[in-house]
Amino acid sequence: MADYLLAVDMGLKTGLALYAADGRLVWYRSRNFGASGRLRRGVRTILHDLPGLAWLVIEGGGPLADIWLKEAQRRGVSTLQISAETWRTSLLYDRQQRTGQKAKQTALAMARRVIAWSNLPGPTALRHDAAEAILIGLWAVREVGWLSRLPANLQP
Repeated sequence: MADYLLAVDMGLKTGLALYAADGRLVWYRSRNFGASGRLRRGVRTILHDLPGLAWLVIEGGGPLADIWLKEAQRRGVSTLQISAETWRTSLLYDRQQRTGQKAKQTALAMARRVIAWSNLPGPTALRHDAAEAILIGLWAVREVGWLSRLPANLQP
């Protein structure tokens, strides 16, 4: 069974990005849970459907993060909980993150490069939460040692 890392841009509107142990993106998506009860049920289903999940990396905190963290702990999945600044300072130049809008635009462009590098079909539409989950995951695969350095085309 392969090892996977799931990156989550957490909220009721959630971005998800799954990475394989070779550091490449496997899939990405956005999900609008709408309410915490649906999020709780959705988290159980998502984690259940990923039997090779070794890592869960969440951007964000509070009660919604607790839902993810408790379910991961119940399944024996290692977790990292970070803030946006953690991955942004590692992957983006200061000028690319001076405003939230600029950081989101840069994240969209960089996420498209990760998608191409991972040999996945280009998205018809890419929501900012999925793009940020892709970059959270890119940061995380380096952090856990699955990718020693960013490929040249993914440098900021």
